Amino acid sequence: MISELKTFIAVCKHGTFAAAGERIGLTQSAVSSQIRRLEESLGFALFDRTGRSATLNERGQGTLERAKEICALYEKLGDAPDDASLNGLLRIGAIASAQPTLLARALERLRQIHPRVRVHVAPGVSMHLMDDLDTGKIDAALIIRPPFGMLPDLTWQPLVQEPFVLVVPNAVRGKDWRTLIQTQPFLRYDRASFGGRMVEGFLRREGLSVNDAVEIDEIAGLIHLASKGLGVALVPLVEAHVPLPPGVRAVSLGEFTFYREIGLLRRKPRLTPPIVAQFAECLLEASQTRPTTQARRKKTPALR
Repeated sequence: MISELKTFIAVCKHGTFAAAGERIGLTQSAVSSQIRRLEESLGFALFDRTGRSATLNERGQGTLERAKEICALYEKLGDAPDDASLNGLLRIGAIASAQPTLLARALERLRQIHPRVRVHVAPGVSMHLMDDLDTGKIDAALIIRPPFGMLPDLTWQPLVQEPFVLVVPNAVRGKDWRTLIQTQPFLRYDRASFGGRMVEGFLRREGLSVNDAVEIDEIAGLIHLASKGLGVALVPLVEAHVPLPPGVRAVSLGEFTFYREIGLLRRKPRLTPPIVAQFAECLLEASQTRPTTQARRKKTPALR
C-alpha cells in the first residue's frame, strides 16, 4: 500500500488527480485506481466526489498526516540504526546571508561533536528551500520565517531577528527616512522573496510611493548598489554584511522598525534523523554566540 499512500499524498499536494499523475508519472486513470484501492482497503472514502471534481473530506484530512508519517518511516527502513545515523549525511538548505555566519558557527560545533558526519549545504531562497524540504531533498532549512502558516508536520525554531534599515549613499543628505524613500531612486528587495514581501507590506502600511530603479534578491547587491550612489534600499541589518562598505550609511526607521526572523524549519523529531536535532542545538548555540552589539557598533557606522 506504500505506492497508494504516496499517490494519495501527491493528490493532496497538487490538488487534482490529473496534476498528481503528471508529477509522479501516472495517468489520471491509474491515479484514480490507486486511490480507489486505498479507500477499499481502509473501508472509507477519502474524497467527496461531485461530477469530475474530488475534494478531500474530513476522514481524508486525518488520514493524510498518518500517510506522511508511514511513508517517512518506510523511507528510513534502510537507514543504519542507533548512533550510526549521527555519522551519515546531513542535507541542509540555507539562505545565502546565513551561510558565512550562523551556519558556519553551527557546523563548526557539529563537526566537533560528530567529526564523521558529512554535510551538504544547498543554497536557495526561502520559498524554494521550503519546497525542497517538503519533497525530501533536504533534512532542514535555515530560512526567513514564512509569512504564512506552516504544515502541521513541520516545526519552526526561531534563531535571530534582524532589523530593517534604510541604506543611503553618503552623498545623499538627510535623516528623514520617509522623505529619502519617496524622493530617491528605490532599490527594491525582490518581491518574490519573503524579505521582499516584508518590504512591500511595510511600504503599503505606511502609504509610501517609491521610484523603483532596480529590483534584485541579494542583500549584498542592494547595499553595493547604494554605495555606488544608485539609490536607497530597505534591507535587514545582517551580520554577514556588517560593517557596511564605505560610501553608504544606515538610517534607522525608529519606532517603525520591522524585523525579519531567521530560523530552522524541519519536520517533527519523530520524522527526522537524530543528527538534525543535534544540528538544531548547534544552531541555537551559534545564534547565542553572535558578536555582541557593542562590538558591532565599533565597526559599523552609527544608525542615523
